[in-house]
Amino acid sequence: MLNSEFFGREIKKLGFGLMRLPKKGFHTDIEQVKEMVDLFLEAGFTYFDTAFVYGTSEEDIKKALVDRYPRDAYTLTTKLNAFMMAGSEQAAKSQFYKSLERTGAGYFDFYLLHALMANNVAKYDNYHIWDFVKEQKAKGLIHRFGFSYHADPVLLDKLLTLHPEVDFIQLQINYADWENPSVTSRGNYEVARKHKKPIVIMEPVKGGALANPPKEVQKLFKEYNPAASFASWAIRFAASLDGVMTVLSGMSNTAQMRDNISFMKEFQPMGDDEQEIIRKAQRILGRSSTIPCTACHYCVGGCPKKIDIPAIFSAANRHLGNGQTAQAIEAYQKATEHSGLASSCIGCRQCERACPQHLPITKYLKECATLLENK
Repeated sequence: MLNSEFFGREIKKLGFGLMRLPKKGFHTDIEQVKEMVDLFLEAGFTYFDTAFVYGTSEEDIKKALVDRYPRDAYTLTTKLNAFMMAGSEQAAKSQFYKSLERTGAGYFDFYLLHALMANNVAKYDNYHIWDFVKEQKAKGLIHRFGFSYHADPVLLDKLLTLHPEVDFIQLQINYADWENPSVTSRGNYEVARKHKKPIVIMEPVKGGALANPPKEVQKLFKEYNPAASFASWAIRFAASLDGVMTVLSGMSNTAQMRDNISFMKEFQPMGDDEQEIIRKAQRILGRSSTIPCTACHYCVGGCPKKIDIPAIFSAANRHLGNGQTAQAIEAYQKATEHSGLASSCIGCRQCERACPQHLPITKYLKECATLLENK
């Protein structure tokens, strides 16, 4: 099946994730986003995903999409985050109305409770958010609702048992994290399938890391298909799973958009040979020493030392994953030019409390300081 029908309409397997839109200086490059939107819609794709906490993303998509196309030409998803930028029940619920205002969409085709984890799920209960979104659905302001999730299968099973009314779920799934015990991609996928919930996949390219995997993985992919981009392996792996409604790709420029369209417009699930190659890549990555950061930036906002943690980890991974030591040091110097050094970390661990991947960030920062400073 090339495309899937969910909720009475066809939804193609590629979604446009709007967290990493292209920049021109400090601002979103709206003209490039418009071009990306046009290419995406012209290819037959319709699913756009943003969130209240994605900077100016909701306003940006109003300019690039909502103001330029009829409302039935696209499906728009956004999210309510009850633990970031929401210190009260009123503040949390106000995000919904603010999102309607920012996007000008009139209603949301899909709506998510954002980034549920063990340390924040009580907020959604205490603030009565589950009932709130059901009320908006009854009013027609939300057509389908669900939640995005970053914890273990046990809690997921509990949530889906307590809330069978959930229409769909958004999970982090990629071939690198399939058996990662801190992400539990496979376990969460199996729970969602048990509850018969359609799945939207986020982070299929692991924050861009799988667009530039370790050299041994690159060699494996290139020997099988020299023409295929590394990102295509990651996105097609995710899209080939049963029960997947769409796979979000956080595209940051028109080149990435064109590449994604090239292999997803007429999507073909992975064959047996390709699946075996993915398994070989997973075994290689099991020996990888790279830092498994997805660059979501949730850790950055509350850092008292203003450390650009994802940029530092990305710089370190150039050495750890590809042996590019000089390039890693250069990238680190750029990442810390206007922000804190890795060694500036005071160990407050607010970053670790915010991290959906549950990474030992303070430990990694110490290692990055040793690896990249004073070289």
